[in-house]
Amino acid sequence: MMPTIVWGSPEWMAGALGLLGVSTLAVLWSYGRARARTPVRLAGALLKGIALTVLALSLLEPLLTGTRPRPGANAFAIVADNSASLIIRDAGEGRSRGEQFQDLLLGESEWRTRLGQDFDVRSYSFDSTLRGVDGFEALRFDGAGSAIGTALAAVSRRFRGLPLAGVLLVTDGNRTDSGEVDWSGLPPVYPLLPGGRRAGRDVGVTGVSVSETNFDAAPAVVRADVSAVGVGREPVVAVLLDEFGKEVAREEATPEGEGRPLGFRFQFRPERSGVSFYTVRAFAASDEEAVMSGPDEGASPVEQTLANNDRLLVVDQGGGPFRVLYVSGRPNWEFKFLKRALQGDDQVDLVGLLRIAKRQPKFDFQAEGTRSASPLYDGFENPDDETAERRDEAVLVRLNTADEFELREGFPRAAEDLYRYHAVIVDDLESEFFSADQRALVRDFVSVRGGGLLMLGGPDGFADGGYDRTPIGDLLPVYLDRVAPPPAEAPEFRLVLTREGWLQPWVRTRTTEEDERRRLASMPPFRTLSRVGGLKPGAVVLSQVVAPGGDARPALVAQQFGRGHVAALMIGDLWRWGLRRRDPAEDDFDRAWRQSVRWLVADVPERVELDVRPEDDSGSPAVRLTVRVRDPDYRPLDDAKVSLAVATPDGVTLTLDAEPDDREPGSYVASYATRQPGPHRFVANAYGPDGAELGRREAGWAAQPSADEFARLDPDRDFADRIAERTGGEVVDPDRLDAFVSGLSRRSAPITEPWTSPLWHHPLYFLVALSCLVAEWGLRRINGLS
Repeated sequence: MMPTIVWGSPEWMAGALGLLGVSTLAVLWSYGRARARTPVRLAGALLKGIALTVLALSLLEPLLTGTRPRPGANAFAIVADNSASLIIRDAGEGRSRGEQFQDLLLGESEWRTRLGQDFDVRSYSFDSTLRGVDGFEALRFDGAGSAIGTALAAVSRRFRGLPLAGVLLVTDGNRTDSGEVDWSGLPPVYPLLPGGRRAGRDVGVTGVSVSETNFDAAPAVVRADVSAVGVGREPVVAVLLDEFGKEVAREEATPEGEGRPLGFRFQFRPERSGVSFYTVRAFAASDEEAVMSGPDEGASPVEQTLANNDRLLVVDQGGGPFRVLYVSGRPNWEFKFLKRALQGDDQVDLVGLLRIAKRQPKFDFQAEGTRSASPLYDGFENPDDETAERRDEAVLVRLNTADEFELREGFPRAAEDLYRYHAVIVDDLESEFFSADQRALVRDFVSVRGGGLLMLGGPDGFADGGYDRTPIGDLLPVYLDRVAPPPAEAPEFRLVLTREGWLQPWVRTRTTEEDERRRLASMPPFRTLSRVGGLKPGAVVLSQVVAPGGDARPALVAQQFGRGHVAALMIGDLWRWGLRRRDPAEDDFDRAWRQSVRWLVADVPERVELDVRPEDDSGSPAVRLTVRVRDPDYRPLDDAKVSLAVATPDGVTLTLDAEPDDREPGSYVASYATRQPGPHRFVANAYGPDGAELGRREAGWAAQPSADEFARLDPDRDFADRIAERTGGEVVDPDRLDAFVSGLSRRSAPITEPWTSPLWHHPLYFLVALSCLVAEWGLRRINGLS
């Protein structure tokens, strides 16, 4: 703290002021009579006045007073980073960062001696956790993480209620824990960073991300960020490897500037469904042999480390197969083309319910000789007319059902029957086909179950099918009132994509914009377009049809509804595209159907779901496992029993029990931490109160502590500055460590003591007066004043 001045003999104030006043008048009278230039007289009077003031104030005995940390009463923590990143040797440095820190921390040094005189010094080391140590001789710099936030939080907890004056944090600033640090309970933290500023030559994968897409040619997209330092303009190669080390894809890029990151993008189709693990490996082109041989068998001649050249990632293609129910009002070409498109897709199971004849009016009174059975079933074996299909019942055909009982009564009437599907496609079918309960059930299927719904156009669809003011009509992304009258003559419509459609991979079928425009231009015109009204709020138009006169109308519109999503395709003769393909081998039509169906079933929840998220506040590699369980009506189930099977990289299987989460109904949580790097598989099994199995779900997690540790090699000075700013400390350079420790006695501390020092006893005090008198005498001699 800054010292203040107090007066030891304030009773001499009057005498001192009187003496000062008389002296000042004498000086002014003397220089007023002097024959010299005005600046000279003013300078001389000022110098002599200062000297006389200092001497007059000495009569009051001025004292310097303040507070300082009481020696030995306050603790001071030295927290040293023991993580593996400190083995890095910065450019131009002959020793690693850890070796530099060891020279500062080991043995007797002036700053350690001074720190021990003023404070109770406590020593700690950390990597993934904080540990108390007697000294720093045991530092090996082999820790699998740099949990800086976790270590600071642990220090705050250990010294809660105790006088802690500060923390000297010896680190490179590169943290591997991602949780937010609680700054409120921390004392001033003083990060001590290594002297080097930048690491040498190195190529590393700093991050990867995976996205699932409905684009047929590449349902999985991997993006990798790669840092390249010291490679100049040499090409950098990134390869994607599967679990068996087989190369799946390869990309190459040239750095545009020193230290500028590179972005790589891989599109590929996983060979199997479920959870798979892949590796992104990056290296300079000249180092391929050394990097691909692995760190155990080969060594890079120039790179700082090979630990950051690989990144493991998880690709989850879902449990599948996804069941889709197709309901049509009449046999048509659409089902044929849809079924053929999905034949090669083992992720989708298409079930058909086709009406081949509408129900006929019911006659209560029949003429003699007439039968109530439908003549369409003549020739089939029926025991009697009572068990045969009646005239007043629609004739339905079931296709690809799981067993003889599925859809036996027609469209499902109960939630448990409809909810077994992931999506429903309604094609050219009037609203009266569904009962009032079935229409409400379809709405719940989308909003509560989270299923997908696609309505196709046709003479009996949308407004012409009587869906206005019905639960199914409420689902649709377009209004069905105030529709335009049908044209007198059917025009020819051309399909075009909107701006939103160009941004959706599942709407496109070609990889480039030029090829997609060529594909749209080659499509045959359509003649059937269902009449609809305006768009509902939140709906997005993905494609339009344009009439010869330029009139554009929506063709494909989509929106979210509750937990599910709905699409409306107003074109009623999409089959023309399939029939009039110029090249029979062209796959665009089939691909469009596959991608549309994948979009329908995307993100549709199952009864059991497993979510794996890293623990932000954990220093060691750890994840939080959340299992969500739903009853047959897809509402949260709170009385389930959930167990988790964990398959570790070494082939061992562990079992965890998930506990109910009080924050979310139907959720069960468990935590899993490991020091074993590599791929981990989790399988969640849920059981009902009666012990019946409700379902299972698989997920994966890639534990890579070394890759996270070496994700960044340069010291993170920005984070160090943030620590110092938020805690009231400062960043310390190694070459000024002695001066920093010497100044700690002038900083605030929890326990302090007052101190007083006579200012007028200090030689500097009288040196000021003497200097002013000598300067004034010299000024007089130079200017010839007596």
